Amino acid sequence: MIPKGLVRTVTGDVPAGDLGVTYMHEHLIIDSPLVARRWPHIALDDVASAVDEVSACAGAGVGAMVDAMPAWSGRGPVRLFDISTATGVNIVMATGMHTTKYYEPVPHVLDMHEDALAAAFIGDIMDGTDANDGIRGEPEPTTVRSGIVKVATDDAGMTPHAWRLFAAAVETARVTGCAVLTHCEDGRGAIEQRDALADLGGDLHRVVMSHTDKVVDPGYHRDLLASGVTLEFDQALREREGAVGGTAKTLADLMGSGFEDQLMLGTDGARRSLWTSLGGSPGLAWMAGPYRRLLEASGIDETLQEKLFVENPKRVLASRGTEP
Repeated sequence: MIPKGLVRTVTGDVPAGDLGVTYMHEHLIIDSPLVARRWPHIALDDVASAVDEVSACAGAGVGAMVDAMPAWSGRGPVRLFDISTATGVNIVMATGMHTTKYYEPVPHVLDMHEDALAAAFIGDIMDGTDANDGIRGEPEPTTVRSGIVKVATDDAGMTPHAWRLFAAAVETARVTGCAVLTHCEDGRGAIEQRDALADLGGDLHRVVMSHTDKVVDPGYHRDLLASGVTLEFDQALREREGAVGGTAKTLADLMGSGFEDQLMLGTDGARRSLWTSLGGSPGLAWMAGPYRRLLEASGIDETLQEKLFVENPKRVLASRGTEP
């Protein structure tokens, strides 16, 4: 189990209070033959470009990032270690699984029993990960460890595979003390995910639900937040042209309704067109820089921004394990 109060990063365990400004849903390395062939716009396999992009974030005050690419989908453990070492930014790497479309090269993982999945995920967190992520060649064990477990559903919802995956994630969180991060396809499906995690005995206060600002429905968000989960909003980079985008407005409304301790931000910047180091814009650093002015204009002052960027991620990422 990860010692209580620590966060497991790719370079080792750090006190949660040392993270600082944290981006809660990033994609720094996506290296999968399937992705390169089918979705080249999200293929991110170059350490030098990632170092440039993350260095810009560090210059804007970012201290930590969660890399949300989980097992067998294009994860790059050694490269994430190298990026973290080069930039000084702590990186929390995911285990778990993404949506089923990523597993065409390894379809057998979609049929794995929940106990086998849990064993794999727990191993990623407690022992280390495969440098090749099970999809790029022969296994190369490393001591680079994950620090959060990811689950996902797509438009099919809670399929038999999803139930096994979610059960494995709940067990992983129980054994290791880590949090659970969920992918909500187009922002939808979070209520079904929440209910499944609760039915499986998961601690909803340790659950982070991603992309939910894609749905513009205050009732949807309030229903989720009332159950104790944390919502991660990550559409701000795509709204940069607006004076005050929908994400900022939704955040302001929810924070003004008493949910300021259950909201966090990320960029979900898994597009080459968003990275300045690859010729895109506005760059991942935009969220820690100019976007803060848009948050302020929406009524989210410095105290509330500290919760969004620092206090809430610190609380969620800190292990609930035993004392070191």
